[in-house]
Amino acid sequence: MNTDKIETYTATRNACKLCAPLGASLVFKGIEGALPLLHGSQGCATYIRRYLISHFKEPVDIACSNFGEETAIFGGGANLKLALDNLRRQYDPSLIGIATTCLSETIGDDVRMFLSEYRRLNKGEALPPMVHVSSPSYQGPHMEGFHNAVTATAKAAAEKTGEPTGAVNAFPGMLSPADLRHLKEILSDFEAPFNMLPDYSETLDGPPWNEYQPVPEGGTPVSKLKRMGDAAASILFGRVAGASEDNAADYLFAEFGVPAHKLGLPIGLQETDRFFEALGMITGRGIPEKHRKERGRLLDSYVDGHKYMMNARAVVFGEEDLVVAVSAFLKEIGVLPVLIASGGRSGRLTAQVEKLFQDYEARGITVMGDADFMDVEAAAGDLSPDVLIGNSKGYAMSRRMGVPLMRIGFPIHDRVGGPRQLHVGYRGAQRLFDRLANIIIERRQESSKVGYTYM
Repeated sequence: MNTDKIETYTATRNACKLCAPLGASLVFKGIEGALPLLHGSQGCATYIRRYLISHFKEPVDIACSNFGEETAIFGGGANLKLALDNLRRQYDPSLIGIATTCLSETIGDDVRMFLSEYRRLNKGEALPPMVHVSSPSYQGPHMEGFHNAVTATAKAAAEKTGEPTGAVNAFPGMLSPADLRHLKEILSDFEAPFNMLPDYSETLDGPPWNEYQPVPEGGTPVSKLKRMGDAAASILFGRVAGASEDNAADYLFAEFGVPAHKLGLPIGLQETDRFFEALGMITGRGIPEKHRKERGRLLDSYVDGHKYMMNARAVVFGEEDLVVAVSAFLKEIGVLPVLIASGGRSGRLTAQVEKLFQDYEARGITVMGDADFMDVEAAAGDLSPDVLIGNSKGYAMSRRMGVPLMRIGFPIHDRVGGPRQLHVGYRGAQRLFDRLANIIIERRQESSKVGYTYM
């Protein structure tokens, strides 16, 4: 065999990302009365339901056009129209979010044409809005599907009536239900009406049911999404994936003149300060007293805990926007993120890290985009970290390395409480700081020869 002509490559073995339709489905779960519909095979819907249910511990219905062998050859138009008929009859949804999978995209299904034909065939009937988002996983990870779905929904739903609402369009990114509830609390404390997209704070983290609900209560009403063109301003969180060239905030500015404020995820003191400054500019109000006190307590804890945190070394992995925000938080508390890794492929991760640490390479910080967990583990093993910070997919790495894992973000499959983890605002930063400090202290305490009981 002539080995000179064999191309060598490294296959992805354990990607540090999830599939694009999962992110899109999560967005549609944050709209009141809406249902996600995957145009593709049943396996895609089953995989995504399993992942969401395991993290949120809530029932999750995701419809599917159910491709088979014939559909993959001759196209899925008939399947999609049948699926739409079934959804309308069984659920009466307020909105149907249609996300295309790898299979339907690969065979070239023209979903826009299918929907146009469906509207023509059902002319005269009251059809719900049908939002299509292109989300094949070979084009990008779950965060790309998430943000593409947000943008597609804004483009499909937003209108301008000419009657200003004074509302804030909030595009929070892929945060926990607890984060979304806290953001809504902050907006309410500033007396700012808001249109949040998405808002799955209740649909994916609600109270027990006396009987099964086909569509859980909660989510932002479609009527509010329609008024996004009349809002006073938009706030979009995320400096990497969230700040892509085609985003909802920029669209609303270009189409309706709604001012856009693009910020990092409000994790940590400085990014939360920027969020509050933007809200003050939009509403003309000062920081509410309870948040001012929370900020003061957070700052005081930074001082109290600095001697334990300083010079600690962390490996951070997960979604691009999240790892940038967490790295900024680590910088302000004196922890060095020696490895910042994400499965995202935006190409903007390194530039954002460089803004945080202008001399990041000289400081020994490694940045990895389009990362595989096997490569992350190989790189982390040479960096002597004190803690790993990321989702549950890093547990096997944590176990093999003997380094504790601080679980944040999505997915958290091997612990309870993932939906209730708070990351944002001064309150969220306080919880992150206390958790991280105690993990670092415990690691040093356990490795101490004397096992001290007092600090």
